[in-house]
Amino acid sequence: MSNLDLSKVSLRPFKLTDADDFLLWAGDDRVTQNLRWKTCGSREEALAFIREVCIPHPWRRSICLHDRSIGFVSVYPWSGDDRCKADIGYALAADYWGHSIATKAVKMAVPQVFKDLPHLLRLQAFTSPENKASQRVLEKAGFLKEGVLRKYTYIKGNIKDSVVFSFLSTDEFPHDDC
Repeated sequence: MSNLDLSKVSLRPFKLTDADDFLLWAGDDRVTQNLRWKTCGSREEALAFIREVCIPHPWRRSICLHDRSIGFVSVYPWSGDDRCKADIGYALAADYWGHSIATKAVKMAVPQVFKDLPHLLRLQAFTSPENKASQRVLEKAGFLKEGVLRKYTYIKGNIKDSVVFSFLSTDEFPHDDC
């Protein structure tokens, strides 16, 4: 897989036909360990999650390689007085870690998010301090590290620190050379 063609990476809305591919990565504890949602346990759970969460989501895209789902990028817009900001999150099948696919996906997502949600001024991301690979993805995608929020989030039964990154609508979009 060392000669992976990043031009074959795309983002698209989820489809019910993604269920089997979705289960391959969403059913892997390594992939879901830093996500709030539980590891997917069956094809039926995958279908339900795609139908009830992914498809109606305001901005969730499947990261695809040759149009096969290998991960996701999601943007969670805030509302009310905080509607100028949104949180971004992503995950990728473990078999594809270390090949710049997550970086490519985030770089593709950011300008599209600001286009689709023109009222946004700030896109922010939170990672575990131990997840250095995710921090590198954000840095390569042009996000600025703002700091560590101590005992900030609750994930899978534990209160954890979070490293916060941001990308502003006025920031320069990074070039696509991952």
